[in-house]
Amino acid sequence: MAIKKQFLKSKPVCKVTFSIPAEDAKKVSVVGSFNDWNAKKAPLKKLKNGTFKGTVDLESGNSYEFKYVVDGVYVNDDAADAYAWNDFAGAENGVINL
Repeated sequence: MAIKKQFLKSKPVCKVTFSIPAEDAKKVSVVGSFNDWNAKKAPLKKLKNGTFKGTVDLESGNSYEFKYVVDGVYVNDDAADAYAWNDFAGAENGVINL
């Protein structure tokens, strides 16, 4: 799993590229506080090597909680900047700091 951050000089936006190896998965999305935890808003594209990858534009200077949804199962990213407990889910979410 990997997270790549590319800060834009022209505006307060960071292009965040999320990638997760999931060779046997049919559908992978990244969900979080930036898209109302809606899997349809940030589907990741499957590459030939079995990795799912996608880029989301996020406002700089904020922190966002997120997870991957791999075939309906929530998965944390081991490359997250931090983790935050979520009472609603009864589990930790990954956190990305921009």
